Amino acid sequence: MHRSIRLLAAASVVAAAAVTLTPQADAATSSLQFRTFVADQPGADLPLSQYKLNREYITVKNTSTRSVKVGGYRIRDKANHTYVFPSGYTIRAGSSVRVHTGRGTNTSTDVYWKQGYYVWNNTGDTAYLSTPGGTRLDVCTYYKNSSGRKYC
Repeated sequence: MHRSIRLLAAASVVAAAAVTLTPQADAATSSLQFRTFVADQPGADLPLSQYKLNREYITVKNTSTRSVKVGGYRIRDKANHTYVFPSGYTIRAGSSVRVHTGRGTNTSTDVYWKQGYYVWNNTGDTAYLSTPGGTRLDVCTYYKNSSGRKYC
């Protein structure tokens, strides 16, 4: 009888571990991944300009062999500034898109957050990529360094 209880307890622990690991496993196997993260664009932050704002960006790469529709997918930082990919936006197989902080015209390689000030903290910040339903696909943390960028 004690053996049955121990086996049941062990099975419960394994099941709980599987549930706990699911979001992390999704992130590890996602075909959408952060790449270049420029949190501290070169030069002085002020005076502020669209040129400077757009030099701050994060890149999302589709590592799969098929296009991925990302309309509604979200990128956010630690302070919950959130970018939402426009409806119908697609990242082609093997392609990347840069999400710039400032304003511009969206293309297949560049989209714009349309912010009037910097989003990413120069001293360090974390980017989170998630589906419209909230499933986390990737995370990348930038720590202050001399280049102002991180390769995720």
